[in-house]
Amino acid sequence: MNIAVVGMGIIGGSFCKAIKKNTDHYVIGINRTKSTLEEAYRDKAIDEIGSKESLSKADVVILALYPKAAIEFIEKYGSYIKKGAVVTDSAGIKSEICPRLKELAEKFGFEFVGSHPMAGKEINGYKASDADLYNGASYIIVPCGASEKAVKLLSDLALELKFKMIKITDPEEHDRMIAFTSQLPHILACAYVLSPCCPKHKGFSAGSYKDVSRVANINAELWSELFLENREPLIAELEILRDNILDIISAVKDNDKERIEELLEKAHKTKEALGE
Repeated sequence: MNIAVVGMGIIGGSFCKAIKKNTDHYVIGINRTKSTLEEAYRDKAIDEIGSKESLSKADVVILALYPKAAIEFIEKYGSYIKKGAVVTDSAGIKSEICPRLKELAEKFGFEFVGSHPMAGKEINGYKASDADLYNGASYIIVPCGASEKAVKLLSDLALELKFKMIKITDPEEHDRMIAFTSQLPHILACAYVLSPCCPKHKGFSAGSYKDVSRVANINAELWSELFLENREPLIAELEILRDNILDIISAVKDNDKERIEELLEKAHKTKEALGE
């Protein structure tokens, strides 16, 4: 297939590199900054430095852009996309993006299938991209009314790129679960490092500090957009976290060792039961 990847950051760059490493598909790179495309071409991560006109020969278009940018790109250039092509995104929220891109798909004659690769790093940009980033990761597909053929095409491509698990869901479940598994840990990490103790941690910290603080090295522009576009599920998870923390605060204030043990053991058993 001819695959156009729009956006040469860590996600888009990794898609390009993974496609070239694991398949014989032809990769067209499209990006706002030409120098990044030239670097990707030199790296042999792409076969062609593309433009909006290149979209007309792509069988698959991967939008590796922020949610709003993905919508704006299709609004502007959707007419160039080949009829019947499969277009997918990589955004971390779906309830906002899926209805709009489905409308645009009907307008311009392509098929939109929402998707979300569950992989990344604390750093961003093309230089952080990696052909093996998706190895063993899960790939979430949100069909948004697309045909079974389009969903299968995207599933098969994901397996070619070494994703381990394909998870098919709807926008509401996706956003609710991502609020818990992804957005909440980022907020927790950011809140944690805002302590006045954080700058003085060296010499006092080991694995626990690293584990909790890792994702505080955050892309503020992207994540603030994701938080606000998924605010209702995120607020629900934040309120659960707040209540759990308040339970522990109360037990510590009351010097209630039995209650502290009860809460910690409940958490221990929950984690142990998951086997991971």
